[in-house]
Amino acid sequence: MTFEEMAWDFVEVFDELEIEQINEVLAKNVPYQTLEFFNKYSSDFAQMTETDVQTSKQLPNLMLIGYLLRVLEERLQPGEGLPD
Repeated sequence: MTFEEMAWDFVEVFDELEIEQINEVLAKNVPYQTLEFFNKYSSDFAQMTETDVQTSKQLPNLMLIGYLLRVLEERLQPGEGLPD
């Protein structure tokens, strides 16, 4: 399985999770300071680039999904990442 295939599968599974399950995944895998950073950075970025409101609301989630994919990648292949 390529990283791209894994990422699509991950997003599909993540999209089906209930709020409680998402909170559990976050609590186990993402430091609180990282969540705060995503919110602040996304807000600042949206303001600087004059991003529309709907998109700016999704930026922290996009950063979070990317972070979780990276965590998953590192856990599957410590120190090596997934092959292309």
